[in-house]
Formats: sequence, structure tokens, C-alpha cells
Amino acid sequence: MNTVDPIAEVEAIVARARTAQHAFEKSGSQRAYDLAAQAAAWAIMEPTRNRHLAELAVETTGLGNVPDKITKNHRKTLGLMRDIKHAKTYGIISDDPATGITELARPIGVIGAVVPSTNPGATPANNIINALKCGNAIVVSPSPKGVPTCEALLGYIHAEFDKLGIDRDLVQMIPGRGSKEKTQRLLEIADLIVVTGSQNNVKRAYTSGTPALAVGAGNVAVIVDETADLAAAAEKIKASKTFDNATSCSSENVIVVVDAIYDAFAAEMARTGGALITDETKVTSKLWVKGHLNPAAIAQDADKMIAALGLTDEVPADTAYIAVETKGIGPAHPLSGEKLSRVLTVYRARDFDDAVAITRAVQLHQGAGHSVGIHTTTDDRPLILANAIPTSRIIVNQAHTFATGGSFTNGMPFSLSMGCGSWGGNSIDTNLHWRHFMQSTKIVREIPANEPPLDEIFGEYWKEAGK
Repeated sequence: MNTVDPIAEVEAIVARARTAQHAFEKSGSQRAYDLAAQAAAWAIMEPTRNRHLAELAVETTGLGNVPDKITKNHRKTLGLMRDIKHAKTYGIISDDPATGITELARPIGVIGAVVPSTNPGATPANNIINALKCGNAIVVSPSPKGVPTCEALLGYIHAEFDKLGIDRDLVQMIPGRGSKEKTQRLLEIADLIVVTGSQNNVKRAYTSGTPALAVGAGNVAVIVDETADLAAAAEKIKASKTFDNATSCSSENVIVVVDAIYDAFAAEMARTGGALITDETKVTSKLWVKGHLNPAAIAQDADKMIAALGLTDEVPADTAYIAVETKGIGPAHPLSGEKLSRVLTVYRARDFDDAVAITRAVQLHQGAGHSVGIHTTTDDRPLILANAIPTSRIIVNQAHTFATGGSFTNGMPFSLSMGCGSWGGNSIDTNLHWRHFMQSTKIVREIPANEPPLDEIFGEYWKEAGK
């Protein structure tokens, strides 16, 4: 019986991708790159295929729900295509006579993308579209549970490629159930690594010797202050918390409610389907089993999650999510961390300053650099938060899940991967987007000398400190 050497298999896949990419670049044009990206986008957005991918994802991973995955596949991809429609990724992208510099777009080469089981269709599609838009080939390494969805997605992409005569080897995946050994080899021999998901994979990417774009963990905390529109805030938090059963890293995990409106906001949560539990042990005793999140509660529909927590007879029949009061923050208080479920932790703050302090402590425990939110009608408090919290994004008066990764009602780039800066151990603090998949060559010409006199540079300093 012949066995395939897993390392040789990965090396052969990357070699084919490299050959295809060289040809793609050599005969490239903006039109060619755009058509390839459009082909990949339509592969996931075409309604029948979108539904199949969503159903397959839920069936094989056990995470999320079909209607929301259909929405996610459609809107995330449509938003990305809007973002990149007019982006120049081929040929001369800038020419500045004043500096004498002409900049040419260049592909990076072969992208290696490690993607999670939480979004096994939308995340690889996002990476694939960005890679193709910039003239690259890409090899995807899905999580074991995400393999069937990724295989189906690539099948649909290749079918679209065949209509246009595009080389299928531009988009490939590591076959089989996946392994750390195979993924490690991809990390080592690709030209750029993009990692979303497991923080173990993030660390491996950053130590692989290959340039890497990897993103940090989310643990979103959102303040509701005494000036907020409470009804609107409750509706947005409910919509965001329950979307795709809280699989998103941008789903609210913590809300910090100012004391003056705590009871009123609790009533608004109840109105929108949030059942408040005041005895946290009723949740912690079932949400964690032997130190790990209970699989029966993770990313499940409300009824299944509530049953797994043993709360069916304690909450209203129409409960959409559980809100549980707590005070502790840190490793000994698991409710202060990410829960990947329809469970929302609630902290009661004395006032806004206390709310900021609680939010900061939560972020320093887990999720630093990712994002926090605030519901307020003041103009200055988002700025106060931006200066006080180790975070890359402050989401104001929005449903966090929909806003952080790009929305048609804000200016953030559409993405499923949010960089968390040095706070989260990342090389980027922006949403991963098309510009990260491209590099450039600069043609540098001589210009008239532009050397300033010393007093122009140091005049103000000399006045203060002397020469």
C-alpha cells in the first residue's frame, strides 16, 4: 500500500500554485485580476450554492445557523467586492512628479491561509478574493471540521474558473482532514501567511520564518451609559449577540451598564429576549466542563443552549440569549472571557469612569487590541475610551458583530479578520483587506535638491533649549 508523504504533498501543491501564479502575473492585467476575484465571489454568492455552503457548514461543524451563514456569506462578500471594485492592483498605481517616485503594484506570490471552523465558507472566500485581486495564488488550510465546506467552495470556484479559462491551481487547499504537520509546512514555504482563528496557529505563523498577517482573539466589551437610547441599544445588542449563534469574534461577550440606568436597561433586554440570571453559578457550572467550554452550548440555537445550561424552566420560552451578572475579572472568572455562545456577561458600573475601568480590566484579561463598543449620545466619551483602552476599534451605537468587520453603514473595510496591533500580539491594527495582499516596486528618479537649513528644523528647539 502506497502512502503519500504529507510534507511532499504540501510542497507539490505549493509548487503548482507557484507555477500558476507566475503565469497569472506574467500575462496579467487589471481586468484579469478583477475577473478572477469576481469568479471567486460569485462562487459563494450565487444563491443555491450559498445555501448549500451554509447548510454544509452547520452540518459538519455544528456551529452557527443556516440563515445567518447565508446572510454572512452574501453580505461579507458583497461588501468586499464593493471595497475592491475600483482598487488599482496592477501596473502603475501612483506617479508623483514632485517626489520622482513611480509605484508599481506587484503580487506577493503564494498566499497560505489558515482559516477557522466558525466561518468555513466566508473566511476562505474573503482571503481568496483578496489574493486573486492582487495577482496571487492561494493555498487554504481549513480546520478539520471546515474541510467539507472548503472543498465545496473550491469546487464552485473552479467551476467558475473553467468558464473563463483560469488555472485552477491558483486556488487550492491542503487535502484531507488536515494536520499540524501539513499546516506547518505551508507556513514555512508560502510567501505570506494569513491566519484567522486559533491563537496557537497565530503563534506558529509568527515564528515560521514567513511574513505573516495573523489576528488576535476577540472578547468584546460594550458600555451602555446613562445617556444611551436604551431601547435601540438593547435591540442592537440582541441582534449582534444572537447572529450566527455568536460564532463571530466580534460578538459581544461583556456589557458594562452604568448603575443609573441598569434596571431600565435590564427591562429592555428582557423585552428583546435577554433573560437576566443573577446567580452566575447556574451558568458557570454548565457552560464549562472540566475547564473547557461545553460543546453542547457553543454556537447553538437558543433552545439547545438553554437546555445545555439546564435553564429551560427558569427563563421565558422566547429567550434569545442569556445575560448573567458577575463582578469578577480574570482567569478565575471565566465569564469575563470569550464564550462563543449566546451567553452575555453583565457588569454593573457605578458611573462612566467605573465602566471604563471595568472595560479596560476585561480587555487586559482577554481580547486586548480587538474592539470595544459604547452606546451613548455624548460626543466625547468614545474619544475617552479610545485613549483609555488598549483597543484598535471603538464601535459607537452599532450592533458590534455587524460593524467591526465592515458594514454598509460605516467606513470599515469588509473583513472577517481583525488585526489587534501590538496589544493583541499582531503586526497589523486594521481589518485585514486587499492592500495587505499586495506589495509594490518603486521607481525612484532624481529631483531638485530639497535640503533645509538647520534653523528651519531646529529654530523652535533652540529658542527653548539653546544651542
